Amino acid sequence: MSRVILHCDLNCFYASVELLSHPELRELPVAVCGDPASRKGIILAKNEPAKRCGVKTAETIWQARQKCPDLVLLPPHHDRYREFSRLVNAIYGQYTDLVEPFGIDESWLDITGSMHLFGGDPKEIADDIRQRIRRELGLTLSVGVSFNKVFAKLGSDYKKPDATTVISPENWQDIVWPLPVGSMLFAGPAAQRALGQYGIRTIGQLAAAGSALPQELLGKLGHQLWCYANGLDDSPVRPQHLQEPVKSVGNSTTFRENLTTRAEIRRGTALLCDSVATRLRQQGLYCRCLQVGLRDPSFHNISRQKHLPHSTHLMRELLSTAMELIDQIWRSPNPVRLISVTALDLTDQWETYEQEDLFAPAQSRQDQRQEKLEQAMDNIRRRFGGKAIAYGESAGETVYDPNEEEEQ
Repeated sequence: MSRVILHCDLNCFYASVELLSHPELRELPVAVCGDPASRKGIILAKNEPAKRCGVKTAETIWQARQKCPDLVLLPPHHDRYREFSRLVNAIYGQYTDLVEPFGIDESWLDITGSMHLFGGDPKEIADDIRQRIRRELGLTLSVGVSFNKVFAKLGSDYKKPDATTVISPENWQDIVWPLPVGSMLFAGPAAQRALGQYGIRTIGQLAAAGSALPQELLGKLGHQLWCYANGLDDSPVRPQHLQEPVKSVGNSTTFRENLTTRAEIRRGTALLCDSVATRLRQQGLYCRCLQVGLRDPSFHNISRQKHLPHSTHLMRELLSTAMELIDQIWRSPNPVRLISVTALDLTDQWETYEQEDLFAPAQSRQDQRQEKLEQAMDNIRRRFGGKAIAYGESAGETVYDPNEEEEQ
């Protein structure tokens, strides 16, 4: 028996939640955006009228207003979005215990073992869920119904807003193969460019190409995408209580003014490294690789990463490596708008990969002293709040709120 997987995607989620408090704006073009004064002025979400005007998620406010001068801008309320996400997933949980959130506004549901309790027709179950979300919460939902997770997500994207699309074992080739490769999960711009050079622009062309070429071009990802294009996805829907292992811990900040000196960049990087190190320690993790990214005022991005001589969750060591990477990719006075710091290759153990100098102070003793210092800072922050203490060189900066992400 084929599995029955639903992918439920809330339509224009942030904007839809905001419009519950502003029903008078429902027919006007509306966008939720960051604070223009703090230079986080990008479009986080938009409603359908704004979408019809060409407004896009993640573009700047001034770009959006060039397309839509009458665009109404609303500030985000992330606590409210998280609460609605919780309520929506609670409704999903009444249909199956296999509910896997995919971001704040999307979830997969595996109803294979429970659909007989709700009439046995997958499309009718999807329609019932859509009607309940609209009736009980005032939001609309697009649902894809299929026999694997990848095609279920393609189905929820296929027709919006407020629609159900069934991609079955009988019709999947007719629906899926004409779609662009970029419609498929994990087929990002780089993968599309690499495949496009060989004339592979649709999912059907990828499926017909054989597995060798995509794997040669994209490595493991290429083989994975080829499998997806041929309907070969057996990945399970992970229950909510089974969290996927953390693969990275990162943070980024957009600065109110461009940074043009190394001292300014070091201050901003110190704050990010402190944030990342604190989160690693909170989760009992160490990183073995660090990645740093810079963005200039023209939104050009460049990044570098480096494997560390030993795993760490100490701010001092992250900052040292981060500045080493920044010195490779930045030259003063080139302006920097955004910095990101990401800890990769995570482990729950302290590990070293190099022989220590016999005549130098023992690295482990230095680490122990630094560990005690940073744990003392953690204790102060837990007791008196996150802003109670900071490293001197990062004082006065403001960390980007990781919840202020654009809606996908």
